[in-house]
Amino acid sequence: MTDSLRTTSIAEKTDIREVNRRFYDGLWSGTRLVQPQRFNTWPLVSELAAACPQRLEIGPGMRPRLPLENTHFADISEPALQALSAHGGHAESASITSLPYADQSFDLVCALDIIEHVEDDESAMSELARVAAPGACVLISTPLHPAYWSTFDEIVGHYRRYVPAELIDLLDRNGLKIEQSAIFGMKPKSTRLSSLGLWFLKRDRAVALKVYNHILMPLGLRLQKPLDLVPGLPVTDGVDEILLVCRRQT
Repeated sequence: MTDSLRTTSIAEKTDIREVNRRFYDGLWSGTRLVQPQRFNTWPLVSELAAACPQRLEIGPGMRPRLPLENTHFADISEPALQALSAHGGHAESASITSLPYADQSFDLVCALDIIEHVEDDESAMSELARVAAPGACVLISTPLHPAYWSTFDEIVGHYRRYVPAELIDLLDRNGLKIEQSAIFGMKPKSTRLSSLGLWFLKRDRAVALKVYNHILMPLGLRLQKPLDLVPGLPVTDGVDEILLVCRRQT
């Protein structure tokens, strides 16, 4: 077992896919879809999407980052699939480890905060590479450093955090080269705020999810900073989560 693999105590008892499905069905039920223009990824994504008519986003939930119209979306949450379809997307129920698309179908593929939820990340990355055309742009984000593992990771259905070198090796094995990256994520920096959120999640999940959807998420959107993209992979000491702009090698 590598250092990057941190199986949750929940996952040892229950299939990790079902853990994720239950959590995100609860999270997305009763909330509105957030338009991709509201995220700090939009300047990057809108420029890429303008040159990439064949697009796929995997696991966006109610927080899609790619343009909604005519983009393919694969998700395991029924509330999210219904909302994405209602907003002009082509939504299919599918897991990242078994995508229902032909080889080399897309010239822009997006999977933000997904691979850390999957037990078989080798198959997940292989599927991302399989459906991406040669030269396609592949956007991936994931949390780093097993030492940062917390109760938050367990509750939201994470299976691992990555050692940066192991993440690079995983990408290399599947023909994906990092071109740019940025520090990423909307997790509160305040340890007190995070601890309070975890306390509510443990004791009254329904209330906690409502607070997140209606208070914390809108606040997080207002406080977002522009993405600071740099070539390659920066020094990741102290970095909780990273966004990677990769290129599918020919």
